[in-house]
Amino acid sequence: MASEASARLGTPPDRLWIQKPGIYEDEEGRTWVTVVVRFSPSHREWARASQGSTYEPSITVHLWQMAVHTREPLFSGQMPFSQLPPVWQLYPGRKYRAADSSFWEIVDHGQIDSMEQLVLTYQPERKD
Repeated sequence: MASEASARLGTPPDRLWIQKPGIYEDEEGRTWVTVVVRFSPSHREWARASQGSTYEPSITVHLWQMAVHTREPLFSGQMPFSQLPPVWQLYPGRKYRAADSSFWEIVDHGQIDSMEQLVLTYQPERKD
């Protein structure tokens, strides 16, 4: 599935705007759906270890470009979309800059079967 290496594509989208939780639209009107959100350490491990700490987990998100019928109910309660920014802007150096000025590295932009995939990772600044 998403862990397989993907065939490379051209330039990733210039900008992604949130349409509803977990669903983004790019400058060409294409829809990108959040299919995986992974925290490291996991939410459970982070909650145990962060008692009184300001440590933030890294976040990896997998977005797939696919058509979405917006009238269909979404499963937004099943995934932690609140940690994702409302806007990503392509930035030099294979990364996106989010609306909060955080940077998300482009880990992969390719194709798996017929699905275009964009994988982004946020690494918080360590405050050790």
